[in-house]
Amino acid sequence: MSTLEIVGSMAAILSTLNQFPQAYKVYKTNDTRSISFAMYCIVEVAIILWLVYGLMLWDGPLIWANALSLIPITYVFIKKGIHTITRKDQEPQRLE
Repeated sequence: MSTLEIVGSMAAILSTLNQFPQAYKVYKTNDTRSISFAMYCIVEVAIILWLVYGLMLWDGPLIWANALSLIPITYVFIKKGIHTITRKDQEPQRLE
């Protein structure tokens, strides 16, 4: 494995792993209030485009990193979308 492949693989591994803590927190707490829906829309599209790009180049690290990244990103995206549509993300009204 060349230095270039090692660097690409390490970047792919870290880029994939960085998505899992947020997904785990959403799974455990079922709370998405502090998550930006717009940001997850952008991330979802970006990762899909990176996956397509990797497929077009037939680049292994790009393909598997982005395919695996889609799992937690899509989970958070769907949970946030559901919470936004059902207004579960709105702060409870305070009685004063």
